[in-house]
Amino acid sequence: MKQTYKRNELGLLGGVKYEYNLDGSINWRAMIASEHLYPNKGWFELRNKPMPNSVDELDDNQLLIKLSGIKELARLRGFNSVNYNVVKCELDHVAVKCAISWIPNFENPKEENQNFGFTGVEFEDIANATIDNTSSFAQKFLETIAANRAFVRCVRNFLNVHIVGADEIDTSSGKASVVQSDSKEKFAPLNILMNKVSLSEEEFVTFKEILRGLWKSKKYQNEEAAAWESWSDIPTKEIMKLLEVL
Repeated sequence: MKQTYKRNELGLLGGVKYEYNLDGSINWRAMIASEHLYPNKGWFELRNKPMPNSVDELDDNQLLIKLSGIKELARLRGFNSVNYNVVKCELDHVAVKCAISWIPNFENPKEENQNFGFTGVEFEDIANATIDNTSSFAQKFLETIAANRAFVRCVRNFLNVHIVGADEIDTSSGKASVVQSDSKEKFAPLNILMNKVSLSEEEFVTFKEILRGLWKSKKYQNEEAAAWESWSDIPTKEIMKLLEVL
């Protein structure tokens, strides 16, 4: 049987002890269980301070929150839907926008929408994942990392939680590895074009023949291409057009 969460007229879950701010709003930061928190190792290493053994008495900027903690907060607050929009998706850079439709509660009363009837409040945030701010296996799952970061940021900012999510942390330590540098070079637009036509740097003349064929077939016509004497003469925007054609 599917479990349902019963909420009262204020939009709050029954059986849950909520913490409140002085203005009567919910202190969502105080609702995070310590099991979802741990010391921010980077903060202490940067200042040559010893790592504490617990999260007790640590300031928010000295802590990180696990994804499980963010999910728990979202469940407690209540939402109708979570939607993702991929803003940018390249081999070395992915950006994702997360939009959450929160259910109404006393903090954000229901509003009438002519298309959807009564609804709560919409909130969205964006995050990215690149080979420069990830490391190890995470570089193989940039879409997932970017989506998690966007979700964490969306929940935190809407609920006014100032503890950075563990998923938001730059794990590259500011150092570009050899693998990262090689990946950037490999996935550069010009190199992708050269691989696409299976030509080396010394075979640009052959590529000019391909361009003539594209001109005759009217698939790609650019009068400026006649002045290109090497691969480096091709503007990036034209490389992108050629990749679409080829």
